[in-house]
Amino acid sequence: MPQNRPFALTIAGFDPTGGAGVLADIKTFEQHQVTGFAITTANTIQTENEFFDIEWTNVNFVIRSIETLFQNYKISTVKIGIVPSLHYLNRILSTIKLLSPTTKIVWDPVLKSTTEFEFIKIEDRLDLNNILSKIELITPNYNEIEILFPGFVSEKLWLQNEMPTNILLKGGHNSAEIGTDRLFLKNEIIDLLPSEKKCVEKHGSGCVLSSAIAANLALNQTPKEACKNAKTYIEKYLSSTSTLIGYHYVQ
Repeated sequence: MPQNRPFALTIAGFDPTGGAGVLADIKTFEQHQVTGFAITTANTIQTENEFFDIEWTNVNFVIRSIETLFQNYKISTVKIGIVPSLHYLNRILSTIKLLSPTTKIVWDPVLKSTTEFEFIKIEDRLDLNNILSKIELITPNYNEIEILFPGFVSEKLWLQNEMPTNILLKGGHNSAEIGTDRLFLKNEIIDLLPSEKKCVEKHGSGCVLSSAIAANLALNQTPKEACKNAKTYIEKYLSSTSTLIGYHYVQ
């Protein structure tokens, strides 16, 4: 009899192309042999090339959905995608931690779409640190990290202050070291170097990477192992086609 799969939940937007958001997350969970659940924070109109419109889900509806799932299933990890505000995010985090303190949470802080549609503004820095302390790992790119923590890269902020959460800084937007991701753990900084694969830009690649990390954490991997293996997965995804929509592979 096959071993029972762990449960993972994605709380993110709905992208009708399936390249990003909950559809991409569920595809990734399934490839990792993790049972995936989904709650949508927003419904969008978009293609892989262009973003047109968004309708946010009322936070109370999202909270009721979270409560229903956690009361019926033991959910190991949660991946969170787009949210409209820090208050909205905090409501989600507080509910999860109240229902299941040991559940690990990964947040992909998508602050803007690739077509510059702004999802969320970061206004209260103290509130942000309190919120991030409830999260296992965040996965910003170089543009997003400077919005979340001004001076993080340019002034080496990580040397001056203890970060409130683990950070996987994605290297796709770093022209100096393209493709090199940097994992900031509590007492360690690890460079995750790119392979020799020919990678092509993909719509929703950040969603796929963060959900692969969440899936690996659900499989009881350490944050270091989860990020390393997720990088292998995302590189296969990025090299799968020459278009903006990729194919999902593990093996």
